[in-house]
Amino acid sequence: MNTLTVRIESLESTAAAVARAMQSGKAEPSAGLSFTSYETLHRVLAPKRLEIVRAMAGKGVLTHRAVARLVRRDFKAVHTDLTALIQAGIVERVEDGVVFPYDTIHVEFDIHAHAA
Repeated sequence: MNTLTVRIESLESTAAAVARAMQSGKAEPSAGLSFTSYETLHRVLAPKRLEIVRAMAGKGVLTHRAVARLVRRDFKAVHTDLTALIQAGIVERVEDGVVFPYDTIHVEFDIHAHAA
């Protein structure tokens, strides 16, 4: 199963993980995408965008119009959302359209109380 793991972690944690991977010479077992806050994650993977990703999973290469039909939304709005997903590295632009190259998205994060 090809999984995209989405995390919320600091830039320092991300840099440390990259450094460890480079030193060990071992690649991560799954692709990863890190955000520095829940707000940023939610902005990129907003509910309508997550709906697009879920609809695309396992479908292979699709045109923007085919994605709009799958989610029953306006082409222009879907095009805007696909552009944001491409820029975030979640969806890939290919010659014949776009593809979500994963079977699953795994999201992992902790929620901490604000310091008083």
